[in-house]
Amino acid sequence: MPELAASITIEGESQSRLALSESAQELLANLWQQHGPLMFHQSGGCCDGSSPMCFPAGEFITSAADVLLGVFTLPEGPLEFWMSKEQFNYWSHTHLTVDVVKGRGSGFSLEAPEGVRFLIRSRLVDGFRADG
Repeated sequence: MPELAASITIEGESQSRLALSESAQELLANLWQQHGPLMFHQSGGCCDGSSPMCFPAGEFITSAADVLLGVFTLPEGPLEFWMSKEQFNYWSHTHLTVDVVKGRGSGFSLEAPEGVRFLIRSRLVDGFRADG
């Protein structure tokens, strides 16, 4: 299973800024079976702010202070990836890949009991908007 790109959701962009690694897709399929539809949110600051947090869809309430970076079309259904605008301002020139590593992440993210955690692998990319 190759990396999965998210749909483009930011007006004016022509390329996806998000992907899921194979291991992230496998873990998400397992979490979806356990918890139903899912979503990601990534904030800044403390409390694992550098790690995407996985929640049941709709459990984390988004607002005008958040940006929908993309939607992944999984076999189980759509999965939205949100980021705080403040964090997006720092990462606006990067492509982000959601991956999985061993180790315990946030107690609030659904993968925590699995002994793994989601993390972001980023790379600089030309052509993304700088004004999120």
